[in-house]
Amino acid sequence: MHLITGVAVGVVVLIMSVTGVLLTYEKQTLRWADTRGLDGSPPTASAPRLDAATLVARAAQAGRGTPTAITWRSDADAPVEIAVGRELTLFVNAYTGAVLGDGSQGAHAFLQAVKDWHRVLGLAGPSRARGKAITGASNLGFLFIVVSGIYLWWPRHWTRRTLRNAALFRRGLRSKARDFNWHHVIGLWSWVPLVVVVASGVVISYTWAGRLVYRVVGETPPSAGASGGPSGRPGTVSAAAQIGGLDALFARAAERVPEWRSITLALPTSADGPAVFQIDGGTGGQPQMRAELSLDRVSGRELRWQPFSAGTPGRRLRAILRFAHTGEVLGVVAQTIAGLASLGAVFLVYTGLALSLRRLRSWSRRRRRFAFARITPS
Repeated sequence: MHLITGVAVGVVVLIMSVTGVLLTYEKQTLRWADTRGLDGSPPTASAPRLDAATLVARAAQAGRGTPTAITWRSDADAPVEIAVGRELTLFVNAYTGAVLGDGSQGAHAFLQAVKDWHRVLGLAGPSRARGKAITGASNLGFLFIVVSGIYLWWPRHWTRRTLRNAALFRRGLRSKARDFNWHHVIGLWSWVPLVVVVASGVVISYTWAGRLVYRVVGETPPSAGASGGPSGRPGTVSAAAQIGGLDALFARAAERVPEWRSITLALPTSADGPAVFQIDGGTGGQPQMRAELSLDRVSGRELRWQPFSAGTPGRRLRAILRFAHTGEVLGVVAQTIAGLASLGAVFLVYTGLALSLRRLRSWSRRRRRFAFARITPS
């Protein structure tokens, strides 16, 4: 069953593994590509930051569309990011209001193409559903391969020699023996992270798996369309005056989480709508370090404070599994481990298919010899 499943899903798993390696540092890559060469530093050491209304107005003057959200970074020389719809982000100097650029469109396009291959095999339009079904089923098959692989690896007799042969690379091996050794050693050392990456991928791919997460902790799964994420939604600002006076509220949000790294405000659609801040104290992929703060625009009264710990166990676990798939939930070190596990999966597929082809050729030769023996006179 391990062999048959591996042959059936091997090519798709290989594609997902290669693209997974390329996506290991996606957020860091995009951040570097978007901001390299941009000067977000103050013109003088004592220069104050411009207020939110002015920054949004400067972005609107660029004529690229209507701003919908604004993101501040904790670094003093980091540009302010102003979202225009869902696809465009303008980078603005927080001190001068100069529009510095709209990021690296090439990097975004490349990584989006990689994600499309990772998720739907590069298919577009109505075919995306078919691609998603294939990658989901292949990932589920890969989970069986990973779980059954440790059973097949497990030595019948535990001795120092058998453990060394199964857990360490051996030099001087060729062809089949080398692939066999690589398959077992890489499978052993990447087993734990692969279980996490692949199992969390199943949760992402299938609704029934996501609902199972809630049931495991004794909760009723949320109804379709319900969301445990932030309630703030980007709005449409018709005039900069609608967001005047938000800077005092931003200061409140920054005080709420002194170790914040980024704060995002979904621009309200009316002058009296609440100000909803998404506060992130992590790297962007750590839900346990995110919180939402909603403040009354008029009085500054706190309407809602929703840290990660306030969520139900099911929602917290589901959010963690989403970013366990990329390793981001535990920071850059775990991202690196997840990337190495994906690289290990590339070698597992290669060595597994190589061993399977050799086994097929051996079986074919035996069949031919048997057939020749039957027709050859004695």
